[in-house]
Amino acid sequence: MGILKFLYKPQNELEKDGRNAEPSVGEKEYTCPNCHRTLVESTLENDSWVCTCGYHFRIGARKRLQMMTDSDSFGELFSSVVTDDPLSFPGYQQKLSKARNASGESESVITGTATIDGCRVAVFAMSPDFMMGSMGTATGERITRLFEYATEHSLPVVGWTVSGGARMQEGLLSLMQMAKTSGAVLRHSQEGLLYITVLTDPTTGGVTASFAMEGDIIMAEPGATVGFAGRRVVEQTTMESLPRDFQTSEFILEHGFADLIVPRKDEKKIIADLLHMHGGNHDSI
Repeated sequence: MGILKFLYKPQNELEKDGRNAEPSVGEKEYTCPNCHRTLVESTLENDSWVCTCGYHFRIGARKRLQMMTDSDSFGELFSSVVTDDPLSFPGYQQKLSKARNASGESESVITGTATIDGCRVAVFAMSPDFMMGSMGTATGERITRLFEYATEHSLPVVGWTVSGGARMQEGLLSLMQMAKTSGAVLRHSQEGLLYITVLTDPTTGGVTASFAMEGDIIMAEPGATVGFAGRRVVEQTTMESLPRDFQTSEFILEHGFADLIVPRKDEKKIIADLLHMHGGNHDSI
């Protein structure tokens, strides 16, 4: 597939859009980490949580699925699969409780089925609000089951990744999810079924080294951090300075590890076009 690049408007044009309106009384304000302008919540909602400078804010898994799938089409699967504390790791129960309260979710990934422009798909979305999307046993189990379900029902899979990597509190059991999910992806692929991944900020560690980079088509949001080991680890190991854009979406696109970069406002349309191009399953699930 050819590489597609989507360019932003020049900054001076963006500032003419009139989207920096005064906030309503009591409306929550956010500061863009990139350009440092203040944006109100309603403006960000209208702009898919993307600043006028092009910075893509991190968003929760459920909000992302709501934005990217057809209205009221999402049906959740495997929500009963949750991690416990397999290694009795000190403080882990408290971290899980905090993550669940902060995100409103029981795990770092949401899985299910939906339609995108009428095409039926299996979908998953990882949440930065739950321990930065870290991959534990339940995360890997949910994703594995989703691929098995998609294989059984001849469905394409679309997934949005965001992760700090494998969850250290579950040790080797967490690392095993790399092989388990990859096996499920392979069986899905062997049935000739499509898998589209969308890499969002950040996609790192064991998730990058497994299902995140195994898509037939790999998309990425602009400016997302994508890599395995952290920048400092790589620099200390190689004893070399790295380019400023190292481990960004733009860097991995240039080096052949992604197929296209797509701004969030265009994601649903591009994904829909790809699904239709590959046959588009419109049968009932």
